[in-house]
Amino acid sequence: MLEMGHAAKEGALEEAGGMLGALWYSVILLSFLPVSPADADPLLSAPLNVTIKEIDVNSAVVTWETMEGDPVIGFAITQQKKDVRMLRFIQEVNTTTRSCALWGLDEDTEYIVHVQSISMGGSSPPSEPVQFRTPKESEKLASKSPDEITLEEMDQAAQLRAAEVIIIAVVLVMWAGVIVLFCRQYDIIKDNEPNNNKDKAKNSSECSTPEHPQGGLLRSNV
Repeated sequence: MLEMGHAAKEGALEEAGGMLGALWYSVILLSFLPVSPADADPLLSAPLNVTIKEIDVNSAVVTWETMEGDPVIGFAITQQKKDVRMLRFIQEVNTTTRSCALWGLDEDTEYIVHVQSISMGGSSPPSEPVQFRTPKESEKLASKSPDEITLEEMDQAAQLRAAEVIIIAVVLVMWAGVIVLFCRQYDIIKDNEPNNNKDKAKNSSECSTPEHPQGGLLRSNV
């Protein structure tokens, strides 16, 4: 009897844990879902020409167009890995942009993207799904042509040359300042030399003049 009661308790706990896990998964999933159909704006059209550009290993850019005259104030994007039920929801309002960068992607992974327009009355229907795949890191490096690598190296070399030119210009300006200061000091010293020579000549003439005692000339006794 005790064993049966213990088994019944374990079964109840497992069932409760499974219900809580399912509820928690539903909460997480709903937190990533777009605006509900009840908040849809019937005046808005679904975005057109949804395109994925600049696909990189961990990022991509999605662009789209809207119908002329639609009162669009923002957008909402759902991003989903293929064969994975979890969604990522991106929303931005008070903007007229028609593009959005997707970051934190996994390499060599397929994604599905939907775009919705947002107005003051709600959201538009989702756009047609667009699917793309991120490349592997090795594929991205292999896809670079020698011309692209050369251009990057040329840009780096140009930046280094610009830095070297700036450093050389600063050094030349400092040397020019030192030379100007030296010339000014030399001119000041040169201008003071005649005065010093006059003072020296005056002092030497005063020292060479003989002094006579008072009382007139000396006379010799006959």
